[in-house]
Amino acid sequence: MSEIIDLSQEIFSGMPVFKGLPEVKMSVYATHEQWDGIRDDNTITPSVYKLELGEHTGTHVDSLSHMAREHKEKSIDTMPLSMFYTEGICLDFSYKVLQELISSKEIEEACAKTGLKIKKGDTVLLYTDHFRKTYGRKNWSKGPGITSEAARWLGNKKIAAFGVETMSPGVPNISNKEVHHICGELGFTHYENLINLHLLIDKGRFRFIGLPLKIRGGTGSPVRAVAVFEE
Repeated sequence: MSEIIDLSQEIFSGMPVFKGLPEVKMSVYATHEQWDGIRDDNTITPSVYKLELGEHTGTHVDSLSHMAREHKEKSIDTMPLSMFYTEGICLDFSYKVLQELISSKEIEEACAKTGLKIKKGDTVLLYTDHFRKTYGRKNWSKGPGITSEAARWLGNKKIAAFGVETMSPGVPNISNKEVHHICGELGFTHYENLINLHLLIDKGRFRFIGLPLKIRGGTGSPVRAVAVFEE
């Protein structure tokens, strides 16, 4: 049997979001009591929730149109599904501290240490343990991130995507904006807010699945990201 590891955050009202993005609001829209004509003020069993959230909520993937205005036609619904259904590897950077950068040399060293090779079309996940250390606390927004040089190095490897546990792939005000621009320029993307990456370390290659919603003109989408290990 296959082992499926969930890499996705829960979505709930008031959950942490990147600064300036829409807050998540979740409310009961309809109940079974309403549908069945039951008058019971003491019991509410939701039948439909109303969700209000941005495309870049929780575990999500960015479209190429999100990277810069010159890519405006490359919305999430136009991107090939093969970008979101790939082989994957996960590399260990759990020694990184708040707002520390990850270079291409360090990525190469992590590959050499584990014997893993980055292949064309891969999704490369970067484990920093930032989620377990800081989620929901004051330093959650201050995670490690890759350098712009590392982004270009990964893009030149012709990967489909890379993924991080943090709310941004680079460090804000240091490398984050340039990392986005390079993704757009080289035609690959990234996942943010992944979890459970510690469960992938030292387990080799896996199938990565992170399919987005088919949002017309969307700049990104929440995903249910998983890693699948076939026996």
